[in-house]
Amino acid sequence: MEKQELVDKAAETLRPFETENLIDSIQHLDITKIFSHPAILLILAAVFFFGVIRRSKPVLLTLFSLLCIAMIIRYAMPAPGDELTLSSTLPFIGGGMLIGIVIIYFSVVKSD
Repeated sequence: MEKQELVDKAAETLRPFETENLIDSIQHLDITKIFSHPAILLILAAVFFFGVIRRSKPVLLTLFSLLCIAMIIRYAMPAPGDELTLSSTLPFIGGGMLIGIVIIYFSVVKSD
């Protein structure tokens, strides 16, 4: 019986990390919710330090990619229950191409 209780507790703990719950929470994020958490502020300070002050190109490109992916998910993901149509996949295609072009340009073409 202890194993079943442990499995149930683990399932309940990991429920917020299901794909549907993650997409729903990303689509309803507020700037105040994001910046009120101290862990997020610490991570942003570390990224700022390594990316801007130390001028680390991989950190800045990773930050750019993560922000673009978050924006693509936020604005281009259809509502739950809606079908994925061609017009709703165009922002995914355009955003993915933009991310790829910027990363290739700054890491290969414009190398120091």
